[in-house]
Amino acid sequence: MNSPQPKYRIYPSLLDAYTDYLKSDDIYERYWGFSENPPFSPEEFREKQFHALIDRINRVPFESEAADKGTAFNEVVDCLIENRKSNIVQVERIYKKEQEGACDNFGKPLYYDEYQTNEIVALRATYNNRQFDFPISLCREFAVYYKGALTQQRVEAILHTCFGDVLVYGVIDELMPLSVHDIKTTGSYYVGKFKDHYQHLVYPYCLVESGNDIRTFEYNVTDFKNTYTETYVFNPERDIPVLRECVEDFIRFLNDNRNLITDTKIFGGKENA
Repeated sequence: MNSPQPKYRIYPSLLDAYTDYLKSDDIYERYWGFSENPPFSPEEFREKQFHALIDRINRVPFESEAADKGTAFNEVVDCLIENRKSNIVQVERIYKKEQEGACDNFGKPLYYDEYQTNEIVALRATYNNRQFDFPISLCREFAVYYKGALTQQRVEAILHTCFGDVLVYGVIDELMPLSVHDIKTTGSYYVGKFKDHYQHLVYPYCLVESGNDIRTFEYNVTDFKNTYTETYVFNPERDIPVLRECVEDFIRFLNDNRNLITDTKIFGGKENA
């Protein structure tokens, strides 16, 4: 017998965007509170956050160099872990001697053992018509840390709410035997930057619900100069109520603004993501 369709399908970055919308005034104060000539008023910024959230729900395509850089770096790391070529990012080695090997090595597997990389200073990744150079030392640091990981693992589980069954789901960047990892790239970092995000609640919840008792979650962060780690340990008694409360509040927002939502898969339709 088929299980009934969930009434909503929600992934963590939607909850993050919703939280950012709720914190619009705080975010405005952090960036422009002391500016004599802010680019917009608090009310205008709140309106921008609202429309950005609606666009995220509707999966409206958007251009972001920072997002493309993060996608390219993540793919490069995965290629190193799995010793494979990429189907989505073009990668070439950058050598100490400027004229050596870039064309000859285009598209080959990206080994990260010492013998293969001791003359390489960077990996050049081209994605979405944008080009990024990543220091080989940084790429190797991430790849070695995740040695043996399962990459890009989709997880999902049903969360029971006052609105009925909700499918929460997402894709784990790197799944280790005892921990979950998400790669974050950022222009600047401060301690606890991702504490209000929901990946460290959703992914362990999905794993535990599917019988995989993996509760340690790390955000592994780089600003491409330094690396940082935020570690969270999933506690079902504490964290499931927090997750449920946010999901239920977000559903109220969805229902209040249903006339603006064009991508109706979030209301329980078929989901291919």
